[in-house]
Amino acid sequence: MMRLYLSSYRLGASAFRLKKLLNGGRRAAIIQNALDFIPAEARRAYEANVYDPKEELADWGIEAEELDLRDYFGEPRALEKALAGFDLAWAVGGNAFLLRRAMRQSGFDQIIGELLRDDALVYGGFSAGAVVVTPSLKGIDIMDDPQQLAPGYDENILWDGLGLVDFSIVPHYRSAHDEAAAAERAVDFLEKADMPFQPIRDGEVIIVEGRNVTLLPVLPEAIRRSA
Repeated sequence: MMRLYLSSYRLGASAFRLKKLLNGGRRAAIIQNALDFIPAEARRAYEANVYDPKEELADWGIEAEELDLRDYFGEPRALEKALAGFDLAWAVGGNAFLLRRAMRQSGFDQIIGELLRDDALVYGGFSAGAVVVTPSLKGIDIMDDPQQLAPGYDENILWDGLGLVDFSIVPHYRSAHDEAAAAERAVDFLEKADMPFQPIRDGEVIIVEGRNVTLLPVLPEAIRRSA
């Protein structure tokens, strides 16, 4: 049974459901390649002073360490072995197109499908980490620059997502977030293109358990607190 936890912003307001999905699992691999366009020094400063995903997961009893997909570019077998030790693959926000490239170049996109079919782990992520599970990244180019690159990345734009769900996801919808206006435009695009989609506000989470898809809403005051 495939297990997904897809959030608009960080863990959202339903982290207790992530704990339930993990069925006692406690080890997480944090994938931060959506941020690879940001200089390493700036990333370290942000992590130290503003937000550290390892600490957020630790608050819920989940032991996390970074798994840099760049270390596995062209080495999918090594990546498969590395992922075998984790209960959760957690992809943070940033640029969805850059994250998608990292997943392709490392072989993560193929490996994660197999692991999820075998029910070997949970895939979770927020913002870009949630967006990449969809069939297509069309419309997300309104929010993220599809040409954003970092050293070692292929220039080709990948418009196809992982296809783990059958609808597009638009994060930060009508939220206190600097991408909220772009999210509104992305929703307009998807509506006009007649593409199935689900917008999610900061704090909201989409849970996938097998064929069951559930949107967990959040109260407006919780949305403001998450910003």
